[in-house]
Amino acid sequence: MRLNKFISETGVCSRREADEWIAKGRVSINGVKAQLGSQVGDGDEVTVDRQRIGAKPKSVYIMLNKPVGITCTTERHIHGNIIDFVGHAERIFPIGRLDKDSEGLILLTNNGDIINQLLRSENHHEKEYAVTVDKPLTETFLKKMAGGVRILDTVTKPCKIRQTGKCEFNIILTQGLNRQIRRMCELLGYSVRHLRRFRFVNLKLGTLKSGQWRNLTEAELSKLLGLEKHDRN
Repeated sequence: MRLNKFISETGVCSRREADEWIAKGRVSINGVKAQLGSQVGDGDEVTVDRQRIGAKPKSVYIMLNKPVGITCTTERHIHGNIIDFVGHAERIFPIGRLDKDSEGLILLTNNGDIINQLLRSENHHEKEYAVTVDKPLTETFLKKMAGGVRILDTVTKPCKIRQTGKCEFNIILTQGLNRQIRRMCELLGYSVRHLRRFRFVNLKLGTLKSGQWRNLTEAELSKLLGLEKHDRN
């Protein structure tokens, strides 16, 4: 494992900070000053300023039912940030985002390597949302939403949409543009009143209450990571 990754996964700093420490000569492997790009093997002793740091922690994968008002940022100075809200003992990061005004399923982990794979739109990982808008739906609206809408200098990918009420619908996306559903609706003359994500790939909120979080089960994690490995091959 690369040294900067090993250091960051112990939770003491980011990879960028680890590289800075290494460049300044603060890091040693088995008593020998480390170099940028150094590798760490099983049994190696890594020290920072002559203080030993532990092996990387066990990977953490949790599901949070994010309430409205919580911001998906790791910036601790921002009031209502998701990291302080969860209060996990490990240094974790959200996988993707849900905007402050939206609620529902979001994953957090300390395994930075998996985040980009799970978010890459070409992997077609489904995210399903329940949406309420400000006026009755029309066939034209549903057709245009499903076919693709031009926002943020691109056209959204075709998606699945199903009307569930006079002003309600479920939508399945495989991409994650900034405030995508809200922007799509606004372009078509609608305003989102309520937005909740209840599924990510094989994971569902189920009975998890707003504001609560839980660890993924072994079965859930095995299937999720299995899908991620399949997409890489």
